[in-house]
Amino acid sequence: MANSYLLEVGVEEMPAHVVTPSIHQLHERVAKYLKDQRIDFTEIQEYATPRRLALLIHGLSDQQPDIDESVKGPAKKIAQDQDGNWTKAAIGFTRGQGATVDEIEFKEVKGTEYVFVEKHIAGKPVAEVLKGLPDVITSMNFPTLMKWGYHNLQFIRPIRWLVSLLNDEVVPFSILDVTAGRQTQGHRFLGHPVDIATADDYEQTLHDDFVIADQGKRKDLIKKQITEIIDQHQWQIDWDADLLEEVNNLVEWPTAFAGSFDEKYLALPEPVLITSMKDNQRFFCLRDQDGKLLPHFISVRNGNREHLENVIKGNERVLVPRLEDAQFFYDEDQKLTIDQYVERLKKVSFHDQISSMADKMARTAIIAKLLGEKLNLTDQEQADLQRAAQIYKFDLTTQMVGEFAELQGIMGEIYAKLFGEKADVAAAVREHYMPISAEGALPQTKIGAILAIADKLDSIFSFFGAGMIPSGSNDPYALRRQAYGIVRIVADRQWHLPLLAMQKEIAEQIQQSDMQLKFDYLKNADQVNNFFMDRLKQFFAGENLRHDIVDAVTKTNQADLVNIIEAAAAINDQKSDDEFKDDIEALTRVIRLAQKGQPTSSEVNPGLFQNPSEAKLHEATKQLQSKFAELPLAEALHQLRSLAPIITEYFDENMIMDKDPQVQNNRLAQLQQIARMTQVFGDLNQLIVK
Repeated sequence: MANSYLLEVGVEEMPAHVVTPSIHQLHERVAKYLKDQRIDFTEIQEYATPRRLALLIHGLSDQQPDIDESVKGPAKKIAQDQDGNWTKAAIGFTRGQGATVDEIEFKEVKGTEYVFVEKHIAGKPVAEVLKGLPDVITSMNFPTLMKWGYHNLQFIRPIRWLVSLLNDEVVPFSILDVTAGRQTQGHRFLGHPVDIATADDYEQTLHDDFVIADQGKRKDLIKKQITEIIDQHQWQIDWDADLLEEVNNLVEWPTAFAGSFDEKYLALPEPVLITSMKDNQRFFCLRDQDGKLLPHFISVRNGNREHLENVIKGNERVLVPRLEDAQFFYDEDQKLTIDQYVERLKKVSFHDQISSMADKMARTAIIAKLLGEKLNLTDQEQADLQRAAQIYKFDLTTQMVGEFAELQGIMGEIYAKLFGEKADVAAAVREHYMPISAEGALPQTKIGAILAIADKLDSIFSFFGAGMIPSGSNDPYALRRQAYGIVRIVADRQWHLPLLAMQKEIAEQIQQSDMQLKFDYLKNADQVNNFFMDRLKQFFAGENLRHDIVDAVTKTNQADLVNIIEAAAAINDQKSDDEFKDDIEALTRVIRLAQKGQPTSSEVNPGLFQNPSEAKLHEATKQLQSKFAELPLAEALHQLRSLAPIITEYFDENMIMDKDPQVQNNRLAQLQQIARMTQVFGDLNQLIVK
């Protein structure tokens, strides 16, 4: 018989951002539990609202299948003594298997006799298996956890009810003092406690009690209601997927409505208005047919249409103080100059063990200047970059950013333009934060991209220098994201910068500036390099590269991140060539032999050659060396591979570790010249070509 089973965990209202990942997690854990318990099912439906996580499992088998297995025990010589009596080992083994020594059989395994017991395990009824679900539920993890009452259990929110229905029968279990039954809770204000007759009645029973449990259907209804409103007024809406998801997880019975605010607030910068509505009130912003922001918004109520006018007025009243505050801050912030805001940064701490924000900006300016020089910026570009580096954190001391922290950088750009800064300088003030998430948008201007790299490099060098290195999942200063951002920026721009070798150069420049540091800027430099290599591996994960290619190119002394990325691309593009396997084997043989000896001279003496193959390899190597540094890495790899037939002939005719020390030294020097060229690709020994 195919069964349906309903599991519902009722809790106090959860934060919107954890609802979706939590129901996915419960789904995965329950599915794994059933699989581990050998219980078949056809489908699991997810249901989630702010107050519940529920699964409806279809096609559930009646019971576990029986198992017949032959269980191996100790060897016969251990199971019986010399007189043929059963030893404690044999008796203990059979007792552990629920059998007796009378049921023992001997079977030969690889020439040795062992004790075996034929074991029949009857499958448990599915209802019995489902009673193990409390352990699955309580093992869930969340970004924040709560305890309640006198209990030690930690969960996202206190558990208030449990539903456990196999078809129409309750499968009883308890979590703390809550016992599972068939009673669920309807809408907090419109509904009431209600019994569910059968598992398959779940969705309709809740719908009758003003709860749309299916989050997909709830979201579709919200979109439909909003679309009806905007179509009626010929409005355009800023459909924000994240906001829609959040709103969907705040309500159980959605009713969309439109509200308004005074047109005078449209004089505020758009980001301020949008932040006030979206981030603070969860309102959707509206535009006219030309894309101009309108003095209207759409929100979603958790309830029906009764007294909706009061709800609209209430939401409008709540928004006004936010907009009034924003208008006040905007007006007040324009009464000071950028230089005055920058001066205030001397009293703003970047970190109490590192420096003030003003000192961080000074270090970043040094890094930015060095980067600009290496990228051959024009004098004007360098001047713009230095201006941006001098002011880029100034908006942190404005009243607007003090109230709306999420506008840092954004308000910096707006104010910089108001105060007469050049467009690229103003844009860099905003873009230096980018990317703001692992896969977020990258800076669009050259000045902004360089400033973003410089600021992130200083943060990484500073925290590592102060001994605050990320470990495990602990990364309170988001250094992993910042390092990954650097990798993405240089990869996007194809900027060949020796970033991993610049720490010492930067430290020397800082020292020459007479800046006083509380920490050693060069401390943990090796760990910084390893840290960046890990971020490169993260980058390569998105490129679907084989793990051995990643291992090869990241095992390198190369300081240029783009070179490492290009090396990986070159190997990946050529790995399917017919000769690739033989070519790499020849090159890795060179590398391994070159590592075995240290020649007294790196120069190759043709006068010591004993056969034509040595001269042939020497000439081919010289020709490649003369142009190798200028070749694109894909071509460089192709040219290195072209040496493979000559290398193979060379090995066939020569003993590298010759008895004559001079000849041996000469041949090792020859191999090391080739090995050094391969190092631009990392360690080719890591490649799997078998």
